[in-house]
Amino acid sequence: GDYLVTIEEKSKATFLRAYMNWRCMSAGSSRVCVRMVGHKMEESYSETLKEQMSIVEMPLSDPPLCISCCPVTGDLLVGCKNKLVMFCLKYLVINQNLTVLDFERSLILHIDNFVPAEVAFCARHIAVTTELDVLILKLELAKQSTDRTEQCAHGVSTLEKPVDEGPSTHTLPLELDEFIVCQKPVELLGEESKLCGIPITLESTELPTEDTKCFQARYLLFRRFTPDQSPFGFCEETKLHSVQLLPVFQTAHEETENKKELLSLFCFFSLPHVGYLYSVGNLVELISTYQYSERSEQAVLTPQFLHVVTSENLQCFTVRCSAAAARDEDPYIDTTVKACPPVTLDVCTLRMQLFIGPRAICHFKNHIILLTKADTEDITERRKPARSMLSRKADSIKSRTNSESEPGWNLYIINTVSTIQLYREMVDYSRTYENVKTESCIHLLSEAHLLVRAAIMDPSFLKSEEKEELERAFRESCAFLGDCYSRFDTKDYHLALPYYRMSGLSMTEVLKRLVSEGDEIQRYERGFIFYLTHSLNEDLNEELSKESANKVLQIFYIADPLQLPHILCSPCMRNVCPLAAVKYLQKVEKIMPSVVLTLTKAFMALKMGDLMMYEHEMDSYKETILACGFIGQPKLLRQRKEGIVIPTEFAVHLKEMQPGLLVAATVALHENSKMELEEADTFFKV
Repeated sequence: GDYLVTIEEKSKATFLRAYMNWRCMSAGSSRVCVRMVGHKMEESYSETLKEQMSIVEMPLSDPPLCISCCPVTGDLLVGCKNKLVMFCLKYLVINQNLTVLDFERSLILHIDNFVPAEVAFCARHIAVTTELDVLILKLELAKQSTDRTEQCAHGVSTLEKPVDEGPSTHTLPLELDEFIVCQKPVELLGEESKLCGIPITLESTELPTEDTKCFQARYLLFRRFTPDQSPFGFCEETKLHSVQLLPVFQTAHEETENKKELLSLFCFFSLPHVGYLYSVGNLVELISTYQYSERSEQAVLTPQFLHVVTSENLQCFTVRCSAAAARDEDPYIDTTVKACPPVTLDVCTLRMQLFIGPRAICHFKNHIILLTKADTEDITERRKPARSMLSRKADSIKSRTNSESEPGWNLYIINTVSTIQLYREMVDYSRTYENVKTESCIHLLSEAHLLVRAAIMDPSFLKSEEKEELERAFRESCAFLGDCYSRFDTKDYHLALPYYRMSGLSMTEVLKRLVSEGDEIQRYERGFIFYLTHSLNEDLNEELSKESANKVLQIFYIADPLQLPHILCSPCMRNVCPLAAVKYLQKVEKIMPSVVLTLTKAFMALKMGDLMMYEHEMDSYKETILACGFIGQPKLLRQRKEGIVIPTEFAVHLKEMQPGLLVAATVALHENSKMELEEADTFFKV
């Protein structure tokens, strides 16, 4: 919604006001319409007075304590003592040329003995905090009953037996009044959060109609903290702050450019020295914990970063929202085709900037808005000279300082570093760890990858000026991660395959990145062999050059010689030197002879045109054994090209010289589910 809501205090009275429709004002116009929410909109916007701003009074029975606007619908949630009041945003058409905004009070959530300090509201999800408690709810459509009016008027959420909250403050003896009673810390997720002992009653304030929606509250999370006992010492002033709900939308596509569909939802809240990030969408779980170097004042969460204001610094941390959202969007992302860095990846501190007296922070697109308050004492302390000879000058500064003087307020608008620039910096920095082959290199590149992924998932991505550059950076980051998992001895070596696939690199290009030129012997890690094995065993259209195929032959002889017969049958190895292949196969045969290996040697002999060698190899076993040998490697007989099964040179030769063996082999393949009947029929017709 295009509006501004404020909590204002005047003459010891607190007001809730909404400022809206300022875009109706023509240049230089100062007309202002003051009205009550929902009252006589047509009269307020007559033809002569349509170019005016509105100040909407929103009366409440109790003073407003906190407010939150839903970034998805524009609805407003107001926190008062023992209740939360929801206002729905309305778009009212005055005439063909004028549509204005208004609110309608639609729902009240009554919460007994609950004084909200902060609220967050997004897509029917509500997060509310007191000094040490966090409660997250979801408003769900209630089941329809016969009496809609009665159902919408009252909806009481039933609670089970609450958790043990420790001694009640109401039953304490008078002599214990001076003691601080700390209730036990509690974390309840999902259905267990019903045990929090906080009853909620829903009261609908809309006029009942056929379109009236009736809600019920579902508990998602409850967490209670104790006063901070951090390394910084026991703090009686420990309070939660900066509760926020962050939506992440489905990745934008050309056909859905103008539609924003909610994909994931995250909730952040913070204590003075530690922050917590939860996923509250399909599954409620703790994603990350943030440890601050000093006491925090406020924090703001974005899809890419967490910005934290401390007493003297603006700190920036990485977040895992894009990693969690990617898995919500594609549950099968962790496969041999696609991958994404894990949600459990440790967070990093990216930057720390020094400011004098930061007080508040907010975020808009690529800007950070920071409000600071430079106290006089802080300024004097910073200007205090170090040398005693300047003490007279220092005294003169102090003497001119009046305790009643107004501290200096400053507003900073900070442009965040572009995604591409920060990505480049992280990639460059990761190269310092490249030679030592540590997990730090993978960690940094994973951070860079998630940074780009978050930018691509942003709804504004399709219209971004960096669209092509971001797509290129995404593929590049996948290639870098593929390199790491191929070169490093890591337990997650299998990730080399999906990252290389997402990079769009061909096998030839990957070989050039990882294999040194010349004949020197290299050590090949498991990730690289895993990538090559899977790529060669699939029916790819890529044919390696003779040089590359021979290099692959050498790599497998060094790293995994038993795979050589299977590798040589890959369509990608069509251009391999058959003489070199036979030499390697003969060496392997001395270690581990097999029927498949013998058939592969015969296949290579056919390619060389050496029929004597071919007959020698085929006479090594009986025909029945040879037929069963084709089951171990069907690609000796058939290959796929553009989805069509075609016979190999070996199969063509058998059709002419040993048709009985070919038929027996084909039957064996069909009986062992290695070849479909239709494929076999096509196979013999070619």
